[in-house]
Amino acid sequence: MSGDRRLVYSTEHGSLDKPMQKKTSKKKRQTTPAAAAIKNPNKQGVRIRRESKGRSGKTVSIIDGLSLNDAALKKLLKQLKGQLGTGGAIKNGVLEIQGDHREKLVALLEKHGFKARLAGG
Repeated sequence: MSGDRRLVYSTEHGSLDKPMQKKTSKKKRQTTPAAAAIKNPNKQGVRIRRESKGRSGKTVSIIDGLSLNDAALKKLLKQLKGQLGTGGAIKNGVLEIQGDHREKLVALLEKHGFKARLAGG
């Protein structure tokens, strides 16, 4: 650089005119995951919700809150799929049933002894 010019911006350091100021907030908000915020997840019961985002417009019914082991989840999923005549899968301990069968799933899960509730809109 020549003497009549000075550097005012660098891609490595940003603006060189003003000293860098750190943004500090007086109050720091602690975010906790939803699962940690629930004190007793067993009292929350089984929730059935509908999702279609990220699925190319296809609708699935999501059943979560079941406190069953993997073998029992597979058995329950097979029974639900057979009674509804649809497909489904288990992902991360959550049952996914193809299609919007929320009302039917509430009735079927109550027959199996689970207290299920609809979640979402």
